[in-house]
Amino acid sequence: MPSIDNFTDVTYEVDNGLAWITINRPDRYNAFRARTVDELVMAFKSAWNDPAVGVVALTGAGDKAFSAGGDQKQRMETGDYGPSDSGLFEIDSLHHAIRDTPKPVIAAVNGVAIGGGHVLHMLCDLTIAADHAIFGQNGPRVGSFDAGFGTGLMARAIGEKRAREIWFLCRRYTAAQAVEWGLANKAVPADQLKSEVRAWADEIMNLSPTSLKVLKQAFNADTEHFGGLTQMANTTLSLFGETNEAKEGITAFNEKRAADFRAHQA
Repeated sequence: MPSIDNFTDVTYEVDNGLAWITINRPDRYNAFRARTVDELVMAFKSAWNDPAVGVVALTGAGDKAFSAGGDQKQRMETGDYGPSDSGLFEIDSLHHAIRDTPKPVIAAVNGVAIGGGHVLHMLCDLTIAADHAIFGQNGPRVGSFDAGFGTGLMARAIGEKRAREIWFLCRRYTAAQAVEWGLANKAVPADQLKSEVRAWADEIMNLSPTSLKVLKQAFNADTEHFGGLTQMANTTLSLFGETNEAKEGITAFNEKRAADFRAHQA
């Protein structure tokens, strides 16, 4: 695994008990490649292991994007998400690192949270959004999907009908809508996002860390079976990625045109 000292895609900083993990690829709307995921896993494990850290915040560099999900340009160029330390695309490990870190994790959504980036914020315990943030899924538009945590946690948070709307229509939703629906806890002006996260973290750190740890594990226990579904979904997605249908989706995305899936209707 990469060490914090040689990170290229992520920055890691601890400030008075609050660990800031920042996806640092603003030129790609903080979309993640395999190396990004490796570094995020290491960053979360570092925060987990540091007794000086009481709360973790996940955000993106710049003011345009929290994360646009998997790097589709990389996927188009090489057919995968690039090299990783293990040789695997460790997205499942990242999902579990966020959930298993025994400290509250706050998503500071500073722009678009789309596709896999949207799943990342949902995996966090709390979400605070800048008022210009945009939420949504993109998988069916580009020949992809998250049929594990990405569907299960969303349905638990906002209900089946709204979750299906988000996945089946691939629309975009404002920060105000995200709060109204239960996808986010609060929306604030962009210039107040970090200070709001800081205030929530300080309030959390006045509480018993062992109590918070056990409570987080209790919440997770009720949805842990989504992890198994995620593994099946990843297997299916790997197979689906080799089909002409999936290739049409990613090609259309990179050519900036609407995909034509009509030939693939069942």
